[in-house]
Amino acid sequence: MSTAQPDAGIFPLVEVSGSPYERGRQHGAAVPGRVRASVALYRGQLDRRGVTPQRLLRLAQAMEKTIAAYDEAYLEELRGIAAGAGLSLAEIITVNCRTEMMFGHGALAQAPQEPDDGCTGIIVLPQASASGKLLHAHNWDWRQECVDTGIVLLMRRSDGPDLLVFTEAGALARHGFNSAGVSLSGNFLGSDRDYQQPAEVPLVLVRRKMLESANLCAAMKVLWGARRFCSNNLMLAQAEGEAVNLECAPDEIFWLTPDDGILVHANHWLCPAARAKLRDTGLAMTPDSLYRQRRVSAAMRATSGGVDWDTIKAALADDFAKPDGVLRHPKPSSFDSISATVATTCMEPASGFMHIARMPYASPRHFAKYQL
Repeated sequence: MSTAQPDAGIFPLVEVSGSPYERGRQHGAAVPGRVRASVALYRGQLDRRGVTPQRLLRLAQAMEKTIAAYDEAYLEELRGIAAGAGLSLAEIITVNCRTEMMFGHGALAQAPQEPDDGCTGIIVLPQASASGKLLHAHNWDWRQECVDTGIVLLMRRSDGPDLLVFTEAGALARHGFNSAGVSLSGNFLGSDRDYQQPAEVPLVLVRRKMLESANLCAAMKVLWGARRFCSNNLMLAQAEGEAVNLECAPDEIFWLTPDDGILVHANHWLCPAARAKLRDTGLAMTPDSLYRQRRVSAAMRATSGGVDWDTIKAALADDFAKPDGVLRHPKPSSFDSISATVATTCMEPASGFMHIARMPYASPRHFAKYQL
């Protein structure tokens, strides 16, 4: 295991290998301060909802059984993270299953809801790309505190493709790609079907298993095989030149494919079937999604000679209606925190790299390169 020691402007790289438990232990031991910060952030959310330490433990123990039933190796990895960071398993489960724990139990489900990560995502297929390679990019709009909890995890695996993943310290996955060329990112969606039935599988585990898939088909089978607790949008691609957008309600999945080689998705439902069947509850919290979607889509189609990284980075830095632009500048939010674009991620799976700008609203904006 090796860890790159970053300067203050980039996310640390954590490289892990070995058994699931050992990979987790290396993860926790490499960035214990960041793992503790992740735990403090989400434990604080539950504290503000009146969850006592005793009840938090009971919620985590219930999720422990759910995780084990889905994949015991994931539970072993979480145990390893806890051991490496000197924390309890319950605390690490809180980081990974916070949404299910916050909204899935009794009175908590009736508490005022808060948006999950906002985000704007882009996929450009090779035929629309200036380089002839698939480009996959993402703005993660979430809590400003996460600029100090994010990490890039490089996982060497003997049981499947290697992974290069951006995530929160202590968490199994957020977005990234694998050595088979499969890439994934996610965006918040809300619907009137959310939080109605217990989840069979926490979303973070579904994302992680999709990222472990050998190809696009296998990744989609993972998603179709899991009932979810709340809505979410997933943008999925394979480096050789295919992509799909999956708008996921808890009990149904609606799909979109690229238009002229381009996919863009913000935080509202786009599939006509979904808009006919669901009530979009997310737009009340993220109405800026409407113009973010249009502005980024227009930017992708305004180029001659194909879309390049400069075009994508400029589109994701668009601060029209600041602070509520594609690039979200820090502002107080409705959920007792500061909302901002934590990171801009640019992935080129065929070339095995991602570029990430931490605090992309800061000047000068700096992209660090991470290589698989």
